[in-house]
Amino acid sequence: MTTFHKDTWELYKSTEMAKQLTAGETLAKLGDDHPEIVALCADLGKPTRLWDFGAKYPDRFFNFGIAEKNMVTAAAGLASTGKIPFVATYASFLGILAAENIRTAVAYPNLNVRLIGTHTGIAMGFYGSSHHATEDIAITRSMANMTVISPADGVAMAEMVEESVKTYEGPIYFRVSRGREEQVYTKDPAKVQNRIGKANILRKGSDLTIIACGIEVHEALQAAEQLQDKGISVRVIDMHTIKPMDREAVLNAARETGAILTVEEHNVMGGLGSAVAEVLMESGVNCKFKRHGFYDEYSLIGKPYYLYQHYKLDGKGIASVAEELLNN
Repeated sequence: MTTFHKDTWELYKSTEMAKQLTAGETLAKLGDDHPEIVALCADLGKPTRLWDFGAKYPDRFFNFGIAEKNMVTAAAGLASTGKIPFVATYASFLGILAAENIRTAVAYPNLNVRLIGTHTGIAMGFYGSSHHATEDIAITRSMANMTVISPADGVAMAEMVEESVKTYEGPIYFRVSRGREEQVYTKDPAKVQNRIGKANILRKGSDLTIIACGIEVHEALQAAEQLQDKGISVRVIDMHTIKPMDREAVLNAARETGAILTVEEHNVMGGLGSAVAEVLMESGVNCKFKRHGFYDEYSLIGKPYYLYQHYKLDGKGIASVAEELLNN
């Protein structure tokens, strides 16, 4: 059990990271009506924002220290008793380090554990390859029973966390960034904009479709704006649920635009691009196609802002890759 100092908590809530809607904030709002919710962290309650829940329900919040594998196995035990555990730590320590525990203790028995891998891709910058997570989509989506979700922003995350509590069955791996990502969605109490398994078409277009997930959705929209100025009409799809994938959205895009570019902050091997390619190949629908992300390499070490430019994962870079695809 963790004790929270009021002054520290108030100071923390005022920081930039607290501006985005988070899983912890959503869970805190759901806690009274859903006593089955519990939260587990591994000494990273603050940066993963599970503190939002822990501050309100300290008796339902558990800190395992630097023992991520044990944390996952304990979450499985809690789920077997009817609880809905939310487990959060950096993706490099969850989707990668604790992969065997996730597979054997959570996915195999098909338990209602919600795994939240934060600071994904190269968000950790100078911390280096040990803290980067560019393989976690490939690892988790290959596990039977596992749902894999990469929300575009805090609003999307909050909506799908709530759905996962109220109606969704089975294990889920949420892949999220640092909580400082640019907003794609505006919170609207009157409607739900993100549903598990249903892609969102954020922009209509006829010449090319960009399918993106996570923080790359915002950059894809920026790229579409730049391409529009050059007379190229671009459809943008937020494929937040990578597994199970919205096959209809992919196939319609292929048929109607004739070209698809996938964009992800992940190795192109086994990630979003591979999942889209599988849908296309198995359907027999033909179109121009390219996967864009990390081309089977480990990222350089540096400030994320510059790394995104270097790897053409910003709006300008994505637009240039799209033009190459269309002109090839």
